[in-house]
Amino acid sequence: MALRAIPIRRAGNRQNLFMGGDRELVMFSGVMAFALIFSAQELRATVVGLLLWFCALYLCRLMAKSDPKLRFVYMRHRRYRPYYPARSTPFRVNPNSQGKQYK
Repeated sequence: MALRAIPIRRAGNRQNLFMGGDRELVMFSGVMAFALIFSAQELRATVVGLLLWFCALYLCRLMAKSDPKLRFVYMRHRRYRPYYPARSTPFRVNPNSQGKQYK
């Protein structure tokens, strides 16, 4: 009896992207640009807001092209401790049971 092959469709296995980048990052950068433009209501703020929006969109697209889940990888990396100290010191007194297991 042969194993049954079940195809995995691409539509059910796609990443959650918006405008080519990570959905949350693209939408958050759009909201920030929108807030900058409409809170300042100046031509300079409009130019800076649009420039920031397009730069953020470009960077989000590059990030999604290299790895669609790169944001989650980065957030997991940030949770790691910056320094893991060594567990033993030259002053540690080892019990006799530890020495016997290596003989």
